Amino acid sequence: MTNQTDTTARQGGGLGVFERWLSLWVGAAIILGTVLGRLMPDLFVALSRLEYASVNLLVAILIWAMVYPMMIGVDFRALGRIGRQPRGLIITLAVNWLIKPFTMAALGVMFFRLIYAGIFSGAEADSYIAGLVLLGAAPCTAMVFVWSHLTRGDPTYTLVQVTLNDLVLIIAYAPIVALLLGLTNISVPWETLVLSVLLYVAIPLAAGVMTRSYLTRKGGTEGVETFRDYIKPWSAAGLVAMVVLLFGFQGDVIVNRPVVIALVAVPLLVQSYGIFFLSWAWARFWKLPHDIAAPCALIGTSNFFELAVAVAISLFGIESGAALATVVGVLVEVPVMLSLVAYANRYGANSKV
Repeated sequence: MTNQTDTTARQGGGLGVFERWLSLWVGAAIILGTVLGRLMPDLFVALSRLEYASVNLLVAILIWAMVYPMMIGVDFRALGRIGRQPRGLIITLAVNWLIKPFTMAALGVMFFRLIYAGIFSGAEADSYIAGLVLLGAAPCTAMVFVWSHLTRGDPTYTLVQVTLNDLVLIIAYAPIVALLLGLTNISVPWETLVLSVLLYVAIPLAAGVMTRSYLTRKGGTEGVETFRDYIKPWSAAGLVAMVVLLFGFQGDVIVNRPVVIALVAVPLLVQSYGIFFLSWAWARFWKLPHDIAAPCALIGTSNFFELAVAVAISLFGIESGAALATVVGVLVEVPVMLSLVAYANRYGANSKV
């Protein structure tokens, strides 16, 4: 148990240089992509045509570069400890799959069809709503280990939560997204949605599990972590390159309507803080210990934005408002999560929450 716990703690690690300044890197990538999109529009048109079966090949490569290192961290052996502190898992699963997707869809409709009704047209509003839905239905996978570590969460229990969530994600993501897009009167092709989940969740997860198994046999848990440390920069590079690419296609929107970024961020902020305090209050009511309650509240607040970006591009296109909305989710993620980490540490670190 000690070795497993130590290994899981290393998976969380501290907040590295890239993670600590993620919003800065994303902001710089937004500026670079916008500038390049204005200066070299023909290049981005050519890149947008690199498709096969409605999948942009460059985007697929970048997404796999982001997701694969995360999936190596999934250890299905952790499911053997699923009965420990079941209340924490109940909160995690209920918030992530029965509450969060629906509140995000409701906020999207409220803001873009009511509050912002005079700003966005019907089709444009629907596109942004779709992006919010894709984010809301994708609970975080990798960064949860970071937030758990920063709140002194139980690393083994966090691994159980993430592993179980990934299994549910494969089964539930496509049906929930299709349901919510249907409820908001947004048409979505089922085949493309299922293909996206297969390409960007199931296949990377299978590859990650096989890689982990091979590395464990060859070098034990140290071998797994050494390999993850080696390929981690590729994940960071993939994210930054993806943002540059997306904003290269969105250059005209950003230059002509910069306020769009702020408007999209508002419902995301409301959702993030609302979901955290709902989970936190629930954990407090059930008197869960801090090392379980903090990761429990944070896992639902954070988003698997890599998946949301990939699916938005597959369903609605690189230049869509849906793709832009998912990238705004990346932009606000780290500042929001760090503020919630600070809150959790201040009000629950040394006692029952």
